[in-house]
Amino acid sequence: MSKTETPEEQNELGAAGSQLSTAPVDRAMPGSFGGKRAPGAAGWLAWAGREAFGWVRWMWRQLTSMRVALLLLLLLSLGAIPGSLIPQTSIDELKVADFKKAHTTLGPLYEKFQLFDVYSSVWFSAIYILLFVSLIGCIVPRTWQFVGQLRGRPPGAPKRLDRLPAYTTWRTGAEPEQVHEAALGLLKGRRFRADLTTKGGAGASVAAEKGYLREAGNLFFHISLIVLLVAFAVGALFKSEGGKLIVQGDGFSNTLTQYDNFKSGNLFNTDDLEPFSFKLDSFDSTFERKGPEKGTARTYRANVTYSEGVDGPEKKKAIEVNKPLEVDGSKVYLIGHGYAPTVTVRDGKGKVVSTQSVPLLPIDSNGTATGAVKVLDGYRDKSGKKEQLGFNAFFVPTFAGEGHGQMFSQFPALDNPVLALSAYHGSLGVDSGLPQNVYQLDTSKMDKFKDSKGELLKQRMRPGETMKLPNGAGSITFDKDIKRWATFQVSQQPGSMWALVGAISAIVGLAGSLFIQRRRVWVRAVRGADGVTVVEMAGLGRSESAKLPEELGGLAAHLHEKAPSAPEADQAGHAGFEHADSTPQVVPAEGAEK
Repeated sequence: MSKTETPEEQNELGAAGSQLSTAPVDRAMPGSFGGKRAPGAAGWLAWAGREAFGWVRWMWRQLTSMRVALLLLLLLSLGAIPGSLIPQTSIDELKVADFKKAHTTLGPLYEKFQLFDVYSSVWFSAIYILLFVSLIGCIVPRTWQFVGQLRGRPPGAPKRLDRLPAYTTWRTGAEPEQVHEAALGLLKGRRFRADLTTKGGAGASVAAEKGYLREAGNLFFHISLIVLLVAFAVGALFKSEGGKLIVQGDGFSNTLTQYDNFKSGNLFNTDDLEPFSFKLDSFDSTFERKGPEKGTARTYRANVTYSEGVDGPEKKKAIEVNKPLEVDGSKVYLIGHGYAPTVTVRDGKGKVVSTQSVPLLPIDSNGTATGAVKVLDGYRDKSGKKEQLGFNAFFVPTFAGEGHGQMFSQFPALDNPVLALSAYHGSLGVDSGLPQNVYQLDTSKMDKFKDSKGELLKQRMRPGETMKLPNGAGSITFDKDIKRWATFQVSQQPGSMWALVGAISAIVGLAGSLFIQRRRVWVRAVRGADGVTVVEMAGLGRSESAKLPEELGGLAAHLHEKAPSAPEADQAGHAGFEHADSTPQVVPAEGAEK
């Protein structure tokens, strides 16, 4: 093979390898867009217009290139890291406020760079939109080009097939037409798009191409990314998410006023809340009793009765961790649970003022919980004056016993429940209009109930026991009915299914673009000066691969069976030809063995 190639040969080889990819090629470089400037003002304006248009086109090509799209995707991933590490206002405003109080230097800096609102920040939105535009600008032209390739024919063979990465040749006694016909049948049987053409080099040849799914997978990957981005955007704009704590026996209706907390996307309309309701019938839980995993939860199950619509029929459902209740596009997740001891408060005359099951907040994995019992209305002291009562509560489902350390639960099940109360009277401060934590007692406007020693009245009680308030102020009883409570999260994520489809499709498309090889094969059979047909086969891929010579060798072996080598005594003297009784060997071009 000659080391020197003429320009015609170089153009011919380039045409043979053209359109193996749909990636756009921009040969113009910055600074050369305007070309030569004609004299005068008109020439300067024309040059400036060409230069400006060239710069815009160049920047568009850069934005829609694969490397920029991957860079933007990387930036989007990096931009999401602060949203996972730093408290977000849209998720928990209290944590953001606590972070600012604890970090007086970092707090204002984070706020300036919108790190407390990462996903709605200007810089994150800019990356998101640029990535979206880049993918759209990349897909549209490449799709039309790919469709054109599918409708077209493989390019004809170059004159010198021996310059391609994989090449073999032999001489045969079969007619050129027979060789071409056999090659067409062989290549089509191997799912090549094959055609007999006279384009390209000298004489007729069979041109075949395979691996179009590589480019299809590439486009499919880009389209899947767009679906994924759109799904995330729709989910962020139209989502809704609310939490509700329900005590055993109570219910919930999917209206805005029923939620303990609620947040939604900017385009969500509260009228879009799906009408349904459910009631917490019971809560089941089991725990490991022995071994190193003692106390570990084995079962959490909320048994509910629910109905769809305004007056739909009632149905039973068990909601478990990662097994939500699905109703009309909404999902109800079980996210927490605890105990709600029932207490009965009586006034000095023995009249029942309040009976309530009070949810207490767990503080450890064994069910130790704290909270407050508040009596807002109905209580009067011995003088008949209206007053409010408050009790700090500390509850353990399994008490270790007197003299066995601090009052912390030894096991999360109700083996030996004990409720500790301390009593106050006065004003709870609920009439001030300021929000209060239901688990905490504000004693700034309250007085202590005192025991015989003048200390704060407090007592540990087992189910059925009563604590007497001093001076005939009444009593509070720890009832035997200890209920369970559960917290639920009700979510509407309209784009979640599309996001899943997009993610799976992106993986499939990426696998296709990485593992499918786009390649072309040419077969030329020409009658030589001595009347013997010379057969040449060559292959060209989008990138050099050791599999291409191997595949071409297999094709050549099958074609050689239908067009065997001619029995010539002097064949061994012909450069590049094999012996008459042997199968032709593929000779990879220099560098193709890598």
